[in-house]
Amino acid sequence: MKTTHIFATVVAILIVSMSGHTYAESRKTDASVSGHVIDAKTGEHLPYVTVMIGGTQIGIQTSSSGHYSIRNLPLGKHEIIATSIGYKDASVTLEFKAGQSYEANFSLERENLSLDGVVVSATRNHSSRKEAPALVNVIDSRIFATTSSPTLAEGLTFQPGVRVENDCQNCGFTQARINGLDGHYSQVLIDSRPVFSALAGVYGLEQIPSSMIDRVEVVRGGGSALFGASAIGGTINIITKEAMSSSAGISHDLTSIGVSGALDNNTSLNASMVTDDGRGGLFVFGQKRLRDGYDADGDGFTDIPMINSITVGTRGHLRVSPFSKIRLEYHGTKEFRRGGDRLDLPAHEALIAEQTEHTNNSGSLSYDGQSQDGRQIWNAYASAQHIRRSSYYGTGKDPNAYGKTTDLTAVFGGQYSYKFDCLLFMPAQLTAGLEYNYDDLNDLSFGYDYKTSQKVRIFGSYIQNEWKNARWSLLAGVRMDKHSLISRPVLSPRVNVRYSPFRDLSFRAIYAGGFRAPQAFDEDLHISVAGGKRIRIRLADNLKEERSHSFSTSADWYHTFGIASLNLMAEGFLTVLKDTYALRETGEKADGGKSNIMERYNGSGAKVYGCTLEGRLAVANELSLQAGVTLQRSRYDIAQKWSDDPDVAPTQELFRSPDCYGYMVASYSPFRNFDIDLSGTYTGSMLTQHMAGSGTKVDVAVRTPSFWDMGCKISYGFSVLDICRLKLHAGIKNILNAYQKDFDKGEKRDSGYIYGPSLPRSLVFGAGLSF
Repeated sequence: MKTTHIFATVVAILIVSMSGHTYAESRKTDASVSGHVIDAKTGEHLPYVTVMIGGTQIGIQTSSSGHYSIRNLPLGKHEIIATSIGYKDASVTLEFKAGQSYEANFSLERENLSLDGVVVSATRNHSSRKEAPALVNVIDSRIFATTSSPTLAEGLTFQPGVRVENDCQNCGFTQARINGLDGHYSQVLIDSRPVFSALAGVYGLEQIPSSMIDRVEVVRGGGSALFGASAIGGTINIITKEAMSSSAGISHDLTSIGVSGALDNNTSLNASMVTDDGRGGLFVFGQKRLRDGYDADGDGFTDIPMINSITVGTRGHLRVSPFSKIRLEYHGTKEFRRGGDRLDLPAHEALIAEQTEHTNNSGSLSYDGQSQDGRQIWNAYASAQHIRRSSYYGTGKDPNAYGKTTDLTAVFGGQYSYKFDCLLFMPAQLTAGLEYNYDDLNDLSFGYDYKTSQKVRIFGSYIQNEWKNARWSLLAGVRMDKHSLISRPVLSPRVNVRYSPFRDLSFRAIYAGGFRAPQAFDEDLHISVAGGKRIRIRLADNLKEERSHSFSTSADWYHTFGIASLNLMAEGFLTVLKDTYALRETGEKADGGKSNIMERYNGSGAKVYGCTLEGRLAVANELSLQAGVTLQRSRYDIAQKWSDDPDVAPTQELFRSPDCYGYMVASYSPFRNFDIDLSGTYTGSMLTQHMAGSGTKVDVAVRTPSFWDMGCKISYGFSVLDICRLKLHAGIKNILNAYQKDFDKGEKRDSGYIYGPSLPRSLVFGAGLSF
């Protein structure tokens, strides 16, 4: 921890000293700008539109009446930009002089597809989505609302190349697969920081409420040298909400799981406050969730676990000068989760119980600054997450299956960018940075002589340069990581090329190298149950790092014709894995014969390749449609043995990786304030393991059926006494009831034999108030 304390101290000193310096540079100018923002077609004033001063850290949102005012502006010529989800950006350039007041009004045209926008996940710098060197897909608040998704896990499925699956019948362990690769091949970021640990990955996707999310940016493949070499499958970057105006809201959703008495209650509230001068803001949120356990087949054992959780958090910012800002973020979760039978009894009195109680605390501090001419951009940051988990994973009323796990993750770093008018042959932006990642994991089983203690330290440095103009961009970078579990530093190169023959068409090609270190992953910290016995995973002796090479090419086309806007995307990808991690049964027992041991070892290698197609269409203000499909193959180079039964044949196909999957979201507004939404996901047939237990006498690889998980919702919003706005909605999830029909039953079931949609046919009702 000594090194961690040193890094934390250095980052804190940098943030304080830089903020003090920029505060000293800040001075009152008494220059101000005010105005309103309206809908170009209806003339209606638009609330909560973001108005920014280009080249600075200054930004604010319009009030509920659609007006804004910004004071104490930097002198000189600046661009004022108005942006809002569902509208095209608008801008005007003014030259500010001391003591003068200016008026800037905006009329925004609708753009339901959000064809362009600012993203950060391609290069860690703000960039237009169209001009980004890598394809960045964005899940905004509209998708979460349209699909009635209370957490990240539910909303993440509505993206091309992404599939969220439930991997445990008892506790509901979930993971997100990008391009068919396991969840630990992808990196989950919170505000661009890699603080989401392996322990957080077990249940973390369900512990991040949609109420704290501004948007989620998904990059498939390696893409950028800046986010870490472990992002082989891609990155999932969760951008949290920031206060831009003073507002508040409260909502409640009620889901009847399986159209039964098993209910899922979600209550969310949020409020944001902004100072009169716009220099500071605070956003606070909370979510309470109470979900009953659900037994689909009536055997007395849950197929969906019960959850009782509460999450609270805040994000604040202070603009210490027109060109610098400090941000502080915190969120905490307390969750109780239980699956199995006899949920009303203590865990050790049940035949099967998987029970966890989490206390999670996560926070970050960052400083962002830039020079007045906009050429230099720098930031320093510190993020940390602490998780305390009390658990019980046991069968047969075992009193020894209690455990405790703690995990501390800390990330410290800094980054500097410089913009060149011309570097060799084109305008360019050079970015370099340092990052230190520390993870201290301790996993203890009280009743057995079993303990996992792992300290991981990663020193990372990176440099990349992006040459870019309207037609071309070339990004070349390299990241070097010194991992404490690997004897030598690992270099991971990244190269991205974009060519746009005209503004609305872009071709991209990407190469990225990466690695995964031999350390504990999320499923290692989750103990499954099969045949009445616990399943534990250990790491093989001399396990070495897994290397990867990722390639992709894509075409991205935008077109507007009349009242309709269209976006079509096609991408081909290939990921080559060397010394691939695989699992096999050892035939060994532990914990007095109550646990079977599986071993993670280096396999032969694997290839995942295929293509992703996506289309998005919007017609006027009435209809929007987006859909995507991925076609792929996932194969080991040499068939891998996964069972200790000599009669079970090895398999060359990667488990739980379908050759076809996709999604669709459609919205129709027949008249003002009334919406009809249709959403769904398709999962093709795949190969999955079925371990010996109540459902089968021997281990067997099962070919699952395909599933269409479709849902619909209607909603209507209206003003209440001109004080607030009330929105009511009702819907059905999984209309076709495409739910698994062959669950294992009873005490001897294989809890890992689960596939298909996470919910049976369910009814959803909800209401929300916004002020």
